[in-house]
Amino acid sequence: MASAAPPPQLDALDLRLLDFLQHDASLSNQALAERAHVSPATCLRRVRRLVELGVIERTVALLSPDRLGAGLTAVVEITLDHQAAEKLAAFEDKAVAEAAVQQCYRTSSGPDFVLIVQVRDMAAYHTLVQRLFTTDVNVRNVKTYFSVKRSKFEPAIALPSAPGASSAGG
Repeated sequence: MASAAPPPQLDALDLRLLDFLQHDASLSNQALAERAHVSPATCLRRVRRLVELGVIERTVALLSPDRLGAGLTAVVEITLDHQAAEKLAAFEDKAVAEAAVQQCYRTSSGPDFVLIVQVRDMAAYHTLVQRLFTTDVNVRNVKTYFSVKRSKFEPAIALPSAPGASSAGG
């Protein structure tokens, strides 16, 4: 099994840029450069490097499910009958191909998978259940928790501190 590549070396400027971008990726290069106290050329070069390194996976807009009528969020635990690598991969491929599945995690010490699902309503959830779980003979157990209130949704991750760096504001 190949080991993962070591994380890239990030300095204080890289971390400042990442902090600003993960809170507001709509900033223009000019605005981002001003906040980070660097030239626009330096800012652009650094952000491109972070993308090339895979540190920035992609840039997206976070939408309001309630405003768009997709107001049912479910956290779904899936346990499979057989956990052979090819069986896990087959279910995972099926789950990640499903548009309603926002997040898919293989887990250990409990269910085999945890999915975060966003659908319009209960009827749409039942349709998803039929398509994704009921027709899969390897799915042994499905346990679903329905969200009654989203108190927090923050995709930002905690960034490490650069040696000798002061805290960056966002």
